[in-house]
Amino acid sequence: MSEVDSNIDRHWQRFTLKQKLSRYAVYLSFMIALILSLRTVQVIPEFFYDAPEQIADLFSRMWPISFEFYQISVHDAMIETLNIATLGTLVTLVFAVPLAFMNASNIVDSPWSHWVAKFFLVSSRSINSLVWALLFVAIFGPGVIAGVLAIAFRSVGFIGKLLAEAIEEINMGSVEALRATGAPWGAVLLKGYWPQVKPAFFSIVLFRWDINVRESAVLGLVGAGGIGIVLNNSMNLFEWQQVAMSLIAIFVIVILAEVLVVNIRKHLI
Repeated sequence: MSEVDSNIDRHWQRFTLKQKLSRYAVYLSFMIALILSLRTVQVIPEFFYDAPEQIADLFSRMWPISFEFYQISVHDAMIETLNIATLGTLVTLVFAVPLAFMNASNIVDSPWSHWVAKFFLVSSRSINSLVWALLFVAIFGPGVIAGVLAIAFRSVGFIGKLLAEAIEEINMGSVEALRATGAPWGAVLLKGYWPQVKPAFFSIVLFRWDINVRESAVLGLVGAGGIGIVLNNSMNLFEWQQVAMSLIAIFVIVILAEVLVVNIRKHLI
């Protein structure tokens, strides 16, 4: 090493000046957004002071749990909730599968098709299921139909986007081989695409059904059927023992749905 090199003062730094300024700008923006948010929502500290007392009072009103209320109202409402989730998931496939094909670049290479598909997929995901439920309750009136359509339109973006990504990630070797033999388009889909996409398809649909069970449990709060209606009626009447029974039923059915989905995925995938 030369004498000139030995006299050089070497200084190592992790980030450049530009990177440091960018990080500080992000931190500053976060703090400003946090302060503005706290000022906008107008948090009242007094509500936090007596929160433990209010929680204890609420739980004391829920006890003893009205187990007989399960047979009276909760059971039928839970079956209706499961039906809403299942039918909503099945109706979703009618719209999500074609949109997934349109959005997959290795099936359709038209940019216009991709933009149209992305528009509907993003629109579906950007609107909450409760908002969809309010819309369909206004159109079709309170009941199961509004709940099914709310679940379906909310799920289209989720299933369609993930399915399109799964289609784009397949190995195109078998697809190109089928096309080279002159196989028709339907045969290419069934023999080339479907065997590779099938595990992801069932995984996505089962996962979304599990989510829909949870979401359909609260749609009744806006009149879209299911256990939410029973829960809302009990809360409006201050029947907290019945509310406790409804909450326990929702918790149990969500856990059972999760266990069912996990076991089905183990056997199918």
